[in-house]
Amino acid sequence: MSDGEINVSAVRDRVIVFDTTLRDGEQSPGATLTAEEKLEVADALFKLQVDVIEAGFPAASPGDFEAVREIARRSAGTGVTIAGLARANKSDIERAAQAVAPAEKARIHTFIATSDIHLKYKLRMTREQVIERVREAVTLARSYVEDVEFSCEDATRSDREYMAEVFSVAVECGATTLNVPDTVGYTTPFEYYELISYLKENVRGAENVIFSVHCHDDLGMATANTLIAVKAGARQVEVTMNGIGERAGNTSLEEVVMALATRGNELGGAQTRVVTERLVPTSRLVSGLTGLAVQANKAIVGSNAFAHEAGIHQDGMLKERTTYEIMNPADVGWEGKSLVLGKHSGRAGFRAALSDLGIKLDDEAMQSAYERFLELADRKKHVTGADIEALIADQQVVSGSAIHLDDFSVTSGKGGDANAMVVVSRDGQQFAGRGTGNGPIDALLGAIDSALGLETELVYFQVEAVTPGEDAQGQVHVRVRHDGQTYSGHGLATDTVEASAKAYLAAIGHIASDQSEVVLAATSSTSRWT
Repeated sequence: MSDGEINVSAVRDRVIVFDTTLRDGEQSPGATLTAEEKLEVADALFKLQVDVIEAGFPAASPGDFEAVREIARRSAGTGVTIAGLARANKSDIERAAQAVAPAEKARIHTFIATSDIHLKYKLRMTREQVIERVREAVTLARSYVEDVEFSCEDATRSDREYMAEVFSVAVECGATTLNVPDTVGYTTPFEYYELISYLKENVRGAENVIFSVHCHDDLGMATANTLIAVKAGARQVEVTMNGIGERAGNTSLEEVVMALATRGNELGGAQTRVVTERLVPTSRLVSGLTGLAVQANKAIVGSNAFAHEAGIHQDGMLKERTTYEIMNPADVGWEGKSLVLGKHSGRAGFRAALSDLGIKLDDEAMQSAYERFLELADRKKHVTGADIEALIADQQVVSGSAIHLDDFSVTSGKGGDANAMVVVSRDGQQFAGRGTGNGPIDALLGAIDSALGLETELVYFQVEAVTPGEDAQGQVHVRVRHDGQTYSGHGLATDTVEASAKAYLAAIGHIASDQSEVVLAATSSTSRWT
């Protein structure tokens, strides 16, 4: 066996987790991440111990190229493969090769569509021309790296005999992983099982490669399709944290991992190497940085995932947890939330808590986090592990923010408008504004508009509690629209009004970073609600 070939027998009982949060996941509307935020997510995925990180599409932009290259550099010693996506053309593949070059384990993932509808209307190529393109692309990619993945875009709407021939050519030219994507979320579990089984039987050299699946959730079957493909023999799953992605999103990493951990025997006995206790912390980080809130009833990582309200359920839980829970909350990262600290815990206790939660900070970040912890401890009687994780995630957001909340006040009463005053700062310069609205949050956001002189439209607003209790920290996620573009923001505070202001400023900070010509000057406030 050459160095570039995959030992298929070694992964027969293990599923390779290919995380595409930073590539396909970032294509969610409004979820664009800065370079620094991409590195934060990559570090979390290293801790989660996914097998492959698809770090981006290097040919898409200089920023994407640099992000992939830096993540490749940071992957040393993690055992994680870094992949760069490339269309089946020379320039894309060369760009991807340059980006992943610093990685200890590098992969080029190249693709081309194979469905007749794509060939006719998008590519305007014949089937024979596509096969020749595949031959050239995979051969070129293999000349740069030993690990080459090839995908037939829109596989589930492609002619299976033709697709088997395309895949066979890819294997002949050096592909080590064959991906069968359900690009438009069209297939069903029954069809997908038959398709994977057919390809494994009809692709020449199939016994020497890994079959991979990449499912979208347009019909709500992404996880089901992914799991049935594993049962059919696929040994790589392409997933994102929280299932984020284009349109209805991708297959959720946490759902597939825990389905295999819980029901693996029904799916061929395959398991993953993912550190499941890191699922909830990673979910919260991705949610905070992208501004895409996790729905309360989301499997595994939603705030209600292990909540029991019905009396019958509560009675059963008190007698025996397994009456109504098929997983232990601790196994996915909820247990750390029981850790309790207070303002008298001290620096050593705080450092120990971070260690227990798997959080590592340099001295400067540690000092900043400790100071914020003390401020939080003055507001809350007890600070839990969930509070600390949220605080650290928020600190990562705040540290990269261009605009900061210095001071604010809000007055409101029954039957009348609320009034707000705010002071914000950017680059050492302060801006003050006043606003009125139909509630304290509306008034405060109006004051921010007045202070900064920006006309924005608030298109999404969501608030959730980090932990139970009347003194819980509130996390607010917003999306705003400016000049036709959508920007996300996240804020955290024990006061939801304050958290709302921070989230709004975080989104505006992205506008300012994205549009350097934006001038902050006082103008009249405008409505933000759609």
